[in-house]
Amino acid sequence: MSSQHHPITVVGAGLGGLTLARVLHVHGIEAAVHDLDASPSARDQGGMLDLHAESGQAALSAAGLYEEFRGIVHPGGEATRIVGKDGTVRLRDDTEQGDRPEVNREDLRRILLDSLPGTTIRWGAKVDGARPLGGGRHEVTLSDGTAFTTDLLIGADGAWSRIRPLLSDAAPAYTGISFVETDLPDAATRHRSAAELAGGGMMFALADGKGFLTHVESDGVLHAYTALRVPADWLRAIDFTDTGAAKRALLKHFDGWDERLRALIADAEGALVPRPVHALPVGHRWERTPGVTLLGDAAHLMSPFAGEGANLAMLDGADLAAAIAAHPGDTEAALTAYEQALFPRSEQAAAESAESLALCFGPDATRRLVEQMTGGQAAAG
Repeated sequence: MSSQHHPITVVGAGLGGLTLARVLHVHGIEAAVHDLDASPSARDQGGMLDLHAESGQAALSAAGLYEEFRGIVHPGGEATRIVGKDGTVRLRDDTEQGDRPEVNREDLRRILLDSLPGTTIRWGAKVDGARPLGGGRHEVTLSDGTAFTTDLLIGADGAWSRIRPLLSDAAPAYTGISFVETDLPDAATRHRSAAELAGGGMMFALADGKGFLTHVESDGVLHAYTALRVPADWLRAIDFTDTGAAKRALLKHFDGWDERLRALIADAEGALVPRPVHALPVGHRWERTPGVTLLGDAAHLMSPFAGEGANLAMLDGADLAAAIAAHPGDTEAALTAYEQALFPRSEQAAAESAESLALCFGPDATRRLVEQMTGGQAAAG
């Protein structure tokens, strides 16, 4: 039996859901945010994120948090290198300050959390599902057996959204690429050779359907994604609780690669974290359904190869909040306006992401990636 009612419910306290709640708060509208984590610090939020002027930064401006954002920018984080599997630097861009500054996801999330009233987020509130009650109202059931009702339900709950089935039968599909995340702490002094090759920002070393993507975090950790084009069940065959055996299994795929690149696996400290990459179909959309919508990965999960996921989630949140504020008392008009903008922009970004994935793990990836980043001009090195 439902004992509580919330006019607006947001499921998920990621960057998109928090941006939505914050911009609503700026407009004097309160929302109840439910998140499965027991606390804000229960789970690692990931590494660095480049915020785009037209999306992530625009959302922070709408949230009144732009100055706070500027205070957490990682200097030099926009530098980019493309490296061949032999360790030759094919492209080097040491841009100090461009229009896509890097920030730590933890710092960004903290800014958003600190901007909300303490009663906004219900931690440890795992949503099991929801059902329509008619007239746009929904009942939401939590894993502890309790339930509540809401006039407006927003799924900001990521790739495996429990709210998406209310709108769509689509499910994320494996892209054919799997990541394994590793860390080299205090890289500049303890892992100097790898750190000097990677540079101060992002590095791409991709060839033969595999490779490495790295970035330097604000605390000096060199964070690496070992990427492989492998079957969907490949990661499950590796025992990641046995770090040594997992490293050996990965290193077999990089025989003949430069030792500074292999060191991203061999010298990694801590656990190796497997992450298969999934995506929703490009152009995923749904019919307007009363009282419910989606944002972020719940709406348009894509591979990370366009760098748009978190930026779009934040823009989704800001735009949805603005639409709700612009249509007081008319939820359907607000959701219609929001989705009319959401669908075409997310389709374009998802298509770009799929194209970039194909480029990065297709033939002659290093040369093609250099040409993409230089507009077809030859790069030194």
